[in-house]
Amino acid sequence: MPDPNADPRATAPDRPSDELILSALARAALHQPHDGPAAPMWAIVEHLALSRRSAAARHVSARLAAMEASGSLERTRRYGLTTWALTRAGKRRLRLARRGAGIPQLPESPQHRAWRQARAAAGQEMERFRESLGERLHRAALLLDAEPWPHSDAWLELGEELQRACRRLASASYCLYEWAEPDDSHADIDSHIEPSDEGLEEGERARRRARRAGRRNVRLWDERT
Repeated sequence: MPDPNADPRATAPDRPSDELILSALARAALHQPHDGPAAPMWAIVEHLALSRRSAAARHVSARLAAMEASGSLERTRRYGLTTWALTRAGKRRLRLARRGAGIPQLPESPQHRAWRQARAAAGQEMERFRESLGERLHRAALLLDAEPWPHSDAWLELGEELQRACRRLASASYCLYEWAEPDDSHADIDSHIEPSDEGLEEGERARRRARRAGRRNVRLWDERT
């Protein structure tokens, strides 16, 4: 298991070989959220754990152009963005390099890093989120018994706080207990579908899936949002 505190760029190659670039491209294309064999430059660089503005990234850009010229890659466009795909010759070149064990191991994939970091963050924050929700539930109980009866604004404000607190706790719970470790043989995309949905009426299935949107997004845990 990779060190959760390690910066993947610390071990990234300064000038990755053509074969490593081809390997990163193949994995990046595999992990794209759409069907197709192509990947944009930024995704290839991410799979090499390189900074997008680094000299190493510029080296990758130059090698992509060179491998296009030699027939290993083809340049395409998707939604106005330049993408790269392996040609038949490029796939053969990558396959032969892998058989010869001549390619260094790729850095941790972005999707595995996202899972690992979200899981670690959830483990650190779970107790705080539990306490935060508990405190708001306690405030709700106090309001129910308050004399004189609270102004409606107090309930509306607390209702918003309770919703945010519940969503944070639900997201952390999902990341810690329910999000399975990604397999790099395919893209890890949250479909918002659970096995328990099968027995539900169609409308309820749709409502549950809608509520699950963003459950992997740890940036939404900011209590100011």
